[in-house]
Amino acid sequence: MIYIGIDIGGMSIKGGAVDENGKLLAKDAITTNPDAPSDENVKAIASLCDALMKKCGLSDADVSGMGVGFPGTVDGKTGIISYTCNINFRNYNFAKEFKKYHSFPVYVGNDADCAALGEIHFGTSKNVKNAILVTLGTGVGTGIIVDGKLITGNKGAGGEGGHFVIRVGGEKCGCGRRGCWEAYASATALIRQTKQAMDKNPESLLHKVAGEEGCVSGKTAFAAAKLDDKTAISVVDKYLKYVAEGLTNLGNIFRPEVILIGGGISNEGDYVIEKLQRFVTRYSYGGKRNPKIIVKRASLLNNAGILGAAALCL
Repeated sequence: MIYIGIDIGGMSIKGGAVDENGKLLAKDAITTNPDAPSDENVKAIASLCDALMKKCGLSDADVSGMGVGFPGTVDGKTGIISYTCNINFRNYNFAKEFKKYHSFPVYVGNDADCAALGEIHFGTSKNVKNAILVTLGTGVGTGIIVDGKLITGNKGAGGEGGHFVIRVGGEKCGCGRRGCWEAYASATALIRQTKQAMDKNPESLLHKVAGEEGCVSGKTAFAAAKLDDKTAISVVDKYLKYVAEGLTNLGNIFRPEVILIGGGISNEGDYVIEKLQRFVTRYSYGGKRNPKIIVKRASLLNNAGILGAAALCL
């Protein structure tokens, strides 16, 4: 059986054709247009499906279903996207609208929830019953699995770990509140923090690294820190503390066996994971008296959203 998985992100919309074992048969992507009307976004996603199907020589009859992961509040039972803060979908019945373009079944879910599903269906955490996947990208998404079940809350509006507040009256978040974890722990936040440090420290190697990259990105501070630049090291350490505080909060509430780190920041590998593990181990409630929470990099990497969206069909 063949499924299509669509992962909607703040920068790009990625799609893949996937078999029932999680093998990626084809992959493609388009640029996200956050300001486009909802109907235009649906049409763009349908075109992405067309491209994937063409690569695999598929017709609608060959596709067993399509799953779509959205960065926001999604009611999987009705197919309605209640709210997304990084792309224009508001109280919108995506599944119904998509039927204008393709006849195969459509399933929708939150993008981080999808990534978590992908990890327990196809990743290295297949036998884990209590897990949290945290994606550190344009925003911060959380997929929470307790006793093998995905926690989505009333009408899919729960499980939004990125939007608990870690600093009252802090930085403004895309959701409208101030001080959300996302406003400090996302890659977007790291870019802001890096730029602020560059403004205050013109002698920092951050300027040289950013010049070589052509822009300030989520990689800039890490690259300069590895060159032993003190300003960059300070940026990275402070950023990772923000990330770790949120992980510890989640760990204290759900006490998962594992917290999986995904998104672009996870590409820094052990440099990030080891620091986060030390913090979570030290500050988790009960310390060594309670079960240890393992922090590790998500295994499906950039394909987690695609594979997880496809897993919705299963």
